[in-house]
Amino acid sequence: RQRQRCIRDRRETDVVSGESGGITQHIGAYQTSINDRKITFLDTPGHEAFTLMRARGARVTDIVVLVVAADDGVKPQTIEALDHAREAGVPLVIAINKMDKPGANPDRVKQQLADRELLVEEYGGQTVACEVSAKKKEGLDHLLEMILLVADLQELRADPVQPANGVVLEAKLDRGRGVLSTVLVQTGTLRVGDPFIAGSAHGKVRAMVNEHGERVTEAGPSTPVEVMGFAGEPAAGDTFQAVADESKARQIAQFREEKVREQERASSRGRHATLESLARDIQEGQAQELAILLKGAVQGSIEALRGALGELPTAKVRIRIIRSSIGAITQADVLLASASNAIIAGFNVRPDRAAQEAAREEGIEIR
Repeated sequence: RQRQRCIRDRRETDVVSGESGGITQHIGAYQTSINDRKITFLDTPGHEAFTLMRARGARVTDIVVLVVAADDGVKPQTIEALDHAREAGVPLVIAINKMDKPGANPDRVKQQLADRELLVEEYGGQTVACEVSAKKKEGLDHLLEMILLVADLQELRADPVQPANGVVLEAKLDRGRGVLSTVLVQTGTLRVGDPFIAGSAHGKVRAMVNEHGERVTEAGPSTPVEVMGFAGEPAAGDTFQAVADESKARQIAQFREEKVREQERASSRGRHATLESLARDIQEGQAQELAILLKGAVQGSIEALRGALGELPTAKVRIRIIRSSIGAITQADVLLASASNAIIAGFNVRPDRAAQEAAREEGIEIR
């Protein structure tokens, strides 16, 4: 089973001639084949499921493909994607794109990644790096082969016989067809007529559509399909599971819905780490680590703060800085802190309005 994640938004999905076409716009996931083996990509860099799945402690993808432009080098969004991939704990494949451009400098990209403690193979590391040109379709077959090689080394397998298990990538409400949800089947096989639960939603598969917009009767491991038949609207990142009995699915969904209501009624404070909860956990002997996302106005302040935090004399709690960068505290910072159960520390910077709202919703402490 190979379930890959494409970090960069790949609007042209014809990576192998004739394999795929208007797929990205249809369900946000697509497949391609090489050497009679299929690879499934999930789109796009801002995909909601990619962050939320880590927050739920699950793994959507097996391999992250980090696309970096050879002429632009490592940008802030590249660093953000790299931080998310590290928090997800999955192997990386680097695709250095735009090699056809006159200003392409792959060595600079590799050095910039090395500065971020990501070493490619030729620098003595274990990360595969491939030089490609999406425009001229050069090096893409090699990239796909390297993805399969990493998948083989990871020994990724799935049982197609058991009931289907997967994850909800996205959901929408269609006036004529009701709730439609894009589901990535991870293990087992999903068939038309199967009852299922997805988070606090349940239903029965009435129809399935593949990435080409064609109706299918079953979907095996690593297959993305759009499912029709939800009684309620699931959330991106919810676990999808086929069950034997429709009444059982309804009971489980009702139980989960009640739990969700209880959590909503409860105060959001305490869901994530705060300095007060850390102090309480230290006294109780439960706290072992404090994750911090560090933001500053200038790079010099960031470096000084990182050094000072690393030298704090405490044997009870280990401080782990998951990201340090300059600039205002953004919504992306809050989402990463939520996924990592971290607090955000800002030095001479403030959160923007979107970040403040996201912090209130997620229960993230900003100091």
